[in-house]
Amino acid sequence: MAHLLMVESWVGSMSRLLPRAIREGGHEFTFLTRDLHHYVRSAPEGTAHPLLAARNVLTADTNDIEALLPLVERAHGALEFDGVITSCDYYLPTAARIAGSLGLPGPAAAAVENACRKDATRRVLADAAVPGPRFAVCADMTEAADAAREIGYPLVLKPVDLCAGMFVRRVDDESELARAYRALADFPVNARGQRREPAVLLEELLRGPEVSVETVSFAGAAQVVGVTDKSVGGAPAFIETGHMFPAALAAADAEAAAETALQALQALGLDGVVAHTEIKLTPDGPRVVEVNSRPAGNRITELIRHVTGIDLAAACVDVALGREPDLRRRATGLHSAAIGFLVPETGGVLESIDGSDEVRAAVGLLEIQLSEPGKPVKAAGSNNDYLGHVMAGDAGGLGARERVETLLSALCPKVVGR
Repeated sequence: MAHLLMVESWVGSMSRLLPRAIREGGHEFTFLTRDLHHYVRSAPEGTAHPLLAARNVLTADTNDIEALLPLVERAHGALEFDGVITSCDYYLPTAARIAGSLGLPGPAAAAVENACRKDATRRVLADAAVPGPRFAVCADMTEAADAAREIGYPLVLKPVDLCAGMFVRRVDDESELARAYRALADFPVNARGQRREPAVLLEELLRGPEVSVETVSFAGAAQVVGVTDKSVGGAPAFIETGHMFPAALAAADAEAAAETALQALQALGLDGVVAHTEIKLTPDGPRVVEVNSRPAGNRITELIRHVTGIDLAAACVDVALGREPDLRRRATGLHSAAIGFLVPETGGVLESIDGSDEVRAAVGLLEIQLSEPGKPVKAAGSNNDYLGHVMAGDAGGLGARERVETLLSALCPKVVGR
């Protein structure tokens, strides 16, 4: 039995999938957090969050790495960790630093830091000639306006250190640029109490379908598990509205996307990670959108498991322990699986979601999760604002996305004013 140190976590899907994978692998974990209540209050009423099934719960300031390292070293002396893991982007560099300090398996901390900082990722990939958009890193609005004129509108404005599409906006002129810049500037501290880097990233707007490449790297070799498609809505935001695995692509396009993702991982020096690399298939070829040195969110790992039998949460545990993951495909009876998200367009309070009984009885349904009446709702501005999701599979081919879209169309959320 191995013992992992889990440093913080997302409170969504992966906060349940990773504890499950640890338990099913015959292992145990200690949970390290600065705010246990952040997780307690995210669990449905009357239930305990799976993270609380940890063998131990340690409380410390996980935002102060220099003070944290000596504490973790003392804990390691008493508890003997075999690996370090997290699912939360904001703590991926911390987990890598801890693993390195304790002499445990894990990716190079500098590589993870570069992957987590969108500006650093752009610079590293550009230096390695990995294809991406034209970009500029801007310290203030004056620099942003000058860079925008040089690159040319339309553009995408991004924070360099946030996740889930937060404050990522399309801008078509200088007034929109200024509004997007001010909105981001008004969010100086992220949800985990970390002060944000004020620089912004401006990128050329890439055109074409977007996909993600799911990979597992171990002992210097990266293996492509597959390519997932992505639908995006909510303009001028970029909100993920759905995914299907495998993506319905020509073989040449899937191969080109996979090769570009592998080039990005190599340029960044990422090894010993499950990674999720987002790619735009432009008329001029694949272009890297971003590289995430952790498993995909939004239940993409479950789409893959339903189709291939490969458990990427378990693979994440294995590589954290320095063990070769099991990436053998197994027949599951499904050829595709898709997920669609219920995205609110107006704010208020959720009164009901009509049509849910019909959807729950549908053939091919794999999952349905819907918000409860009474939930405060705001018009979606990122991937954090869904009202729920529907997942379905197709045993005959690549029809899962169409099936999900049909099911979603049967759901009618009623949001009333406050």
